[in-house]
Amino acid sequence: MRDIRIDRRLFLRGAAGVAAGLAATSLTACGSGTSRAASGSGGSGSGSSKKVVVRNSGGTYGDANQQAIYDPFTKATGIQVEVVNIEYAQMLAQIKQGRPQFDVIDDSMADFVLFKQQKATVALDYDRLTNAKNAKIASTLTTSHAIGKNYWASVMAYRTDAFGGKAPASWADFWDTKAFPGSRSLQSVDADLPELEFALLADGVALDKLYPLDVDRAFTSLDAIKGSVKKYWDTGALPGVLLGRKEVVASSVWHGRLDALIKQGSPLAYQWNGARRQSNGWGIPKGAANLDAAYKLIDFSLRPEVQAHFAEVYPMGPVVPAAYDRLSAKTAANLASSPAHLDSGFDLDVEWWTANQEAVTKRWQEWTHA
Repeated sequence: MRDIRIDRRLFLRGAAGVAAGLAATSLTACGSGTSRAASGSGGSGSGSSKKVVVRNSGGTYGDANQQAIYDPFTKATGIQVEVVNIEYAQMLAQIKQGRPQFDVIDDSMADFVLFKQQKATVALDYDRLTNAKNAKIASTLTTSHAIGKNYWASVMAYRTDAFGGKAPASWADFWDTKAFPGSRSLQSVDADLPELEFALLADGVALDKLYPLDVDRAFTSLDAIKGSVKKYWDTGALPGVLLGRKEVVASSVWHGRLDALIKQGSPLAYQWNGARRQSNGWGIPKGAANLDAAYKLIDFSLRPEVQAHFAEVYPMGPVVPAAYDRLSAKTAANLASSPAHLDSGFDLDVEWWTANQEAVTKRWQEWTHA
């Protein structure tokens, strides 16, 4: 499996190499993806198109999309869905040449800010997205060039047998190594954005006062925990390994990564207070050949019943609140956009991180090596 968050990291690295990759436009697809070299170009699309090509990151995430979205969409509309799993430099190269071999992009909402800066995506026509109207999708997810699709979150995880029956209830508790002794783990910049927000929450900053981030204050807070951080994890699976081996007693983690271990009986749990939510979304590349079908697929995915079906097969939360009326309490409790979790977590500020990521990453690297 290639995690969608790792996929985002590859984008940030690959975007700088777009110019060098313009000649490298051969399609490397997997799953059900096939080449559509003969399907034509142009951005007007076809009202009678019977296929649409979607780019996603593959793995079990791609499998969930196939089961919950693509197959039901084909059954409902007769439009066949093809899938490609290509990396970002290649996507941007194809778009810049005017012949993208995909009609829809499934990607992080953070990445769509960069796509927009590259003038690689079209402004969405919300009149063609009828299921988005009055759906109460968060305003941060209904942007000019992308619309939200599913939520995920970074949360705290801990060993339930580590603290004599106590459970850390906040990032302040994570930082409190006297009340909750033991080694910690935090995310490396090689995995995704530095977790400055957690450091600020631990230092008493309110959820609704996080942005713009006080970078100096965040690093001062990080200084206080640095001596207890045994490992800065760089893959989504590593927190589970560290916790399972008792090398650490608490760690940040991408929610969902411990589900299998918990089901197997490992003494692990998530703490949702202070969860950092991010979202995947939909965008349409400039030059998409099957524009009408692209809009139909996006609109179909925003039906409450489709949103609920996806959440049942993959631990990412619906962006359409009405989907929760169709989910069991057990399923809902394990999702980032659950009503029970919305007030205790926060949405990552995509615009702030896009503007500040390079400087923060440089400082993080210097801090971890100091």
